[in-house]
Amino acid sequence: RLHVVTWNVGTASPPPDVTSLLQLDSLDPAMDMYVIGLQEVNSRITNFLSDLAFDDPWSIFFMTVLSPLGYMKLSSIRMQGLLLLIFVKHVHLPFIRDIHTHYIRTGLCGYWGNKGGVTVRMSLYGRTICFMNCHLPAHMENTEQRLDDFEKILEMQFEGENVPSTLDHDVLFWFGDLNFRIADYGIHFVRESINNKRYSLLWEKDQLNMAKKKEAFLQDFIEGPLQFKPTYKFDLYSDVYDTSEKKRKPAWTDRILWRVKNLCQHASKEGEFSEEQTISVTLNNYISHMSYGISDHKPVTGTFGLELKPLLSDPLVTLHPEGEWSPERDVLISYSALPEFPSSAWDWIGLFKVAFRHVNDYVTYAWVEDDEVSSSKDSKQVYMSASEIPDMGGEYLLCYYSNNLQSIVGISQPFQIQPNRTLVERDPTQEENSWMQKPDSLESQNEF
Repeated sequence: RLHVVTWNVGTASPPPDVTSLLQLDSLDPAMDMYVIGLQEVNSRITNFLSDLAFDDPWSIFFMTVLSPLGYMKLSSIRMQGLLLLIFVKHVHLPFIRDIHTHYIRTGLCGYWGNKGGVTVRMSLYGRTICFMNCHLPAHMENTEQRLDDFEKILEMQFEGENVPSTLDHDVLFWFGDLNFRIADYGIHFVRESINNKRYSLLWEKDQLNMAKKKEAFLQDFIEGPLQFKPTYKFDLYSDVYDTSEKKRKPAWTDRILWRVKNLCQHASKEGEFSEEQTISVTLNNYISHMSYGISDHKPVTGTFGLELKPLLSDPLVTLHPEGEWSPERDVLISYSALPEFPSSAWDWIGLFKVAFRHVNDYVTYAWVEDDEVSSSKDSKQVYMSASEIPDMGGEYLLCYYSNNLQSIVGISQPFQIQPNRTLVERDPTQEENSWMQKPDSLESQNEF
């Protein structure tokens, strides 16, 4: 289950609650992955420079909401006001590899990043998937410019060997403030059609729908029915369309589309070609969220079922803690790796609180080579010093980070660390502050 969000936030700060936006109150099973694409995140120079050094407020906000629910921020990319965040359930982490990010500027003839696209791609259970968050040029008359810019964004090439081009991924999700408008009809007809929920009258004049009929590079993209009100332009904190002097005509500027590449063609016994569907995408829900009023756009979400025939079924590394853990003695971690795993001297095993936010949110770590204490054909052991184990105890898990693959390739089941029995004689706040400090040696490794 995959939940895609697109929202032009108009430089606003995060709202107090996103329960309905993320469908956290749904009776359906929990999402496996959240893909959150924002446009017009506050990118004034002071904000942008501070966000380069630290996580931006929107990233922190979504991490705070999702990490207690068992999601880790897998990847993110920011280009001025464009931000793309990927969160995933812990259980899937060992099967997500080859993560790459990219961005392309299209503003001011490619010199300015107020418009363009940010992209994250990955291998998910051996299948390639790509997410593309775009902000295309505004205004009614710029349809051709929007199409030209999107063609340029599609041509972006990821760095790295054997990384497919954008359109060669098994699944490509395209979303964002695409800025396509409703042509021909006047503002009064458009508003009257919306008031009467006669959206189908407007679909045929939607610039994106019209372009999909003519432009070959768009014809493989699929979109759900636009059975919600156009999401632009609203007065702030209201569901009233623009009452300013400009009186912008309503439009479905905020969209989510996808494209599935047919993976396998094989000759049948009759000598004809038939297709074996190894991956399919089902749209379960495509809606806007009218209750959010921090910007002049309403957010749009798409909930998908992603069904695939996995090429990977075993994690590259399996690991678990040995015996009972407490901060009163050194502890051991056992792990084993598949023969094809490309290990490195820079691999490490991190100890994380169960509700960790991202890969750098470790409590402590062990180098798999420097801290190794035993090795056999089937498994290896590394140790962690008692001084590194949190005195407060609690529920934790272990993650094996591969330097070559730049990702978590193994994760343990959650386990308990017993609190220090002498803790009652100490100040708990001092203990908490002491173990939350990250080791200098790992910080200096450029956050991997």
